[in-house]
Amino acid sequence: MLLQVASRLAHGTRTAARTASGSRLDAALKALACEQRREIIRLLSECTPDFDKTCCDAEELCACKLVERLGLAQSTVSHHMSVLQRAGLVGARKDGLWVHYTLRRDVLRDVAEALKHL
Repeated sequence: MLLQVASRLAHGTRTAARTASGSRLDAALKALACEQRREIIRLLSECTPDFDKTCCDAEELCACKLVERLGLAQSTVSHHMSVLQRAGLVGARKDGLWVHYTLRRDVLRDVAEALKHL
């Protein structure tokens, strides 16, 4: 599934993506080794403006929506998001008490490109 998401995001680009460094690639692969984190990546990759998304922008999901959609405790989602952020796969924007997350599509493309060359 990860390769499908990464391939879909990279599809259509003709310029060669810069290769992710070894440590960056390792961090991304370790972060994506968890099924729940891959599901978070999938949810972020499918972000669209929804009528029920009154709390965040079109390409973002707030922590409350992730908790709701994943059925996990807030602390568990927070831990997973921290791992994904450290790996560079997810960006975060704090707005008051809320944190809004976005998928770093450029980083995911770099990871997919690096995997092609293994």
